[in-house]
Amino acid sequence: MARILGVEIPNEKGIGVALTYIYGVGDAASAKILKMVNIDPLVRVKDLDEQKLMKIAQVVEESFTVEGELKQEVFKNIKRLKDIKSYRGLRHRLSLPVRGQRTRTNAVTRKGRNIAVGGLKRKIEKT
Repeated sequence: MARILGVEIPNEKGIGVALTYIYGVGDAASAKILKMVNIDPLVRVKDLDEQKLMKIAQVVEESFTVEGELKQEVFKNIKRLKDIKSYRGLRHRLSLPVRGQRTRTNAVTRKGRNIAVGGLKRKIEKT
């Protein structure tokens, strides 16, 4: 497996798809990177030599915010929303959907399992 910026990318896939294994690089960014380096997106990773892989890594590092740096940036943005107590920040803090989705039904992924409210009556003992 080839390594680009500390990420293992699969050898058997085309380089256009393999680059999307890097956090922060999607289909459009992958196409833009390969256009800058003049490599066909359908070429498999195993067919590329080290020099081309180094060239790709250099372009990704210079032109895009990826991996740890991007994750830190996203974390800081969410923290800022929480600190200024915006509506979105409160939704993040309460682990509820942030972008206006309904919560009466659905939203199980964010909210977690339901906690039963009723059903706490004790049985009356017969003597």
